[in-house]
Amino acid sequence: MKHPSDHSPKFGQDQSAPRFGLARILSKAGLCSRTVAVEWIRAGRVEVDGRRILDPEARFPLSGPGIRIDGLDITASTRQVLLLHKPRGVLTTRQDERGRATVYDLLPGSPWLAPVGRLDQASSGLLLFSNDPHWAQRLLDPDQHVAKTYHVQIRPPLSTDTVVQLAADSVLDGEPCLPMQIRELRCGGKTQWLEFILQEGRNRQIRRLLAACDREVLRLIRVAVGNLPLGELRAGEWRWLHSGEEELLRQTPTPGDIPCLPSE
Repeated sequence: MKHPSDHSPKFGQDQSAPRFGLARILSKAGLCSRTVAVEWIRAGRVEVDGRRILDPEARFPLSGPGIRIDGLDITASTRQVLLLHKPRGVLTTRQDERGRATVYDLLPGSPWLAPVGRLDQASSGLLLFSNDPHWAQRLLDPDQHVAKTYHVQIRPPLSTDTVVQLAADSVLDGEPCLPMQIRELRCGGKTQWLEFILQEGRNRQIRRLLAACDREVLRLIRVAVGNLPLGELRAGEWRWLHSGEEELLRQTPTPGDIPCLPSE
């Protein structure tokens, strides 16, 4: 007797179209490896046209069926965006030849998504992932001037005059930086917390500017992209972005909009 969730040809699909195993469909879509797809299906996490499928070899057309993983529609027309609180010491890469931890070690149960930009190994904070490369490219386009907010702990502190000059008149690689907003969050003893709001994303921009001022960066945390804050996610945690939140990514915050993290 068939399980009511087993596959059957009652999905309203073109029965003459070539059909493939469900695990293969998921892997060909770039969502995960076939081994992981088999695990997801057997765990009851995958639905096709509203019916849970438990057989990884259940056959369907390569395009057409509405597939959901954990209730999330993974059809190509549906953009998915994931927000991760990247910890320090983790690489923004798929795999590392030296066996170091990567961001994908923190996402074992999610469909495969590509990072939108990156954070260097020593930095932490908000990192987005998406299955829509065109959307990601628009978000990363320098001409779009999508703001990114960072909270940075340095040693020793900078003077107020230096902060003002750094914000208005900085140069990297012989090219002037776009004006940025920098303000002091607090200063205690030998260290100081600063907030940087950047309109561009040059490689290691904040670290290089502060190194030119003979300052050591102790912590560097991306706390927002646009007006979308990292929020209360702890390091290593992630969540799905809701469609309404995407509008926040293109809004420019004003100093003080983004709260400090409890760990700062």
